[in-house]
Amino acid sequence: MAVVPQPMKLLFVQMGTGYDQHGQDITMAAMRACKDAICKNCIPAFGGGTLPGINQEYMKLKLKLGVPRFTKNSLDLEQVKAVFPYGEVREIEVVEGGLVCSTGEYVGEKPDDCYVVNAAVYVGY
Repeated sequence: MAVVPQPMKLLFVQMGTGYDQHGQDITMAAMRACKDAICKNCIPAFGGGTLPGINQEYMKLKLKLGVPRFTKNSLDLEQVKAVFPYGEVREIEVVEGGLVCSTGEYVGEKPDDCYVVNAAVYVGY
């Protein structure tokens, strides 16, 4: 019999933006967006006993990443998951979004574009 995962009890959503200014690396931009979302927060509920019987091992994460359409297939989701120091990344939804903008520079004949990713990180248990 297959084990059906329990639905996540959502505590909060964190937002972040990341970009890769010169490398055109959408994975780097996505990792930076996720780091931006989580780096300004502390979650004592998972370590301080605020939620009885719940610790870091119970943390569940869902990610929603907005990336420029043509970059979607270049995104390395395993590297993005590795950004999180603890918690189980249960789902990653990649949608059309983000931004590509010019840095005003060229590498040879190619524009040195900046790739921007928006991230929503859903945290629960």
